[in-house]
Amino acid sequence: MSGNDVWVFGYASLMWRPGFDHLDIVPARLFGYHRALCVYSFLYRGTPDNPGLVAGLLPGGSCQGKAIRVAGNNWDAVRSYLHEREMIYNVYIPKWMKARVKGRMTPVYGFIANPNHEQYAGYLSEDETARLIATGNGQQGSGLEYVENTVNHLLELGIDDRGLRRIHQLATTTKLP
Repeated sequence: MSGNDVWVFGYASLMWRPGFDHLDIVPARLFGYHRALCVYSFLYRGTPDNPGLVAGLLPGGSCQGKAIRVAGNNWDAVRSYLHEREMIYNVYIPKWMKARVKGRMTPVYGFIANPNHEQYAGYLSEDETARLIATGNGQQGSGLEYVENTVNHLLELGIDDRGLRRIHQLATTTKLP
C-alpha cells in the first residue's frame, strides 16, 4: 500500500456500490460510532412527500462495514464524488475516524449523521422504521432493497445484524395502505 492511499469507510450502500475507482475493499470495524437507520431520505430511497429511511453513523459503540482503499493520486476526485453523492442535503458530516483495517488502527474517511438536520430521524420505533422502509422509494430504489442489500453484505462479512434483519422482516410484512 502506498503511503498516500486513503481509506473510505462504508457501512451501507458504499459497501455494495462504491461508485468510484478503488484498489481494495476489505472488512473493517469503526470505533466510536454505530450504524442506525436514522436519516430520512428525500432523494435516493424516498421523496419529500414520502420519505424513506437510510443509515447514518451515530456516536457510541462500533460498526462493522467495509474499508475501501483509494489511490492517493485519485483522492481529490473520489472525495468530490463522495460529497456530491452523500452531501446533497448536508444531512451528513464528513469526518476522519479510526477503524481496524487488516488488523491495524487506520484513519478512514466517512460520514456521520448530523443530529441538528431536519432529515435526522433519530431513534424511531421498530414499527415506524419498518413502515418507512416498506414505503420509501426514490431515485436509487426502494427502502426494502437498501436494507436487504445492507443485511446481505454484512452476512457476506460474517456479520448477522439481528436488528437490521428484524427491521427487514417487519418491513416485508408491513401492510401498506
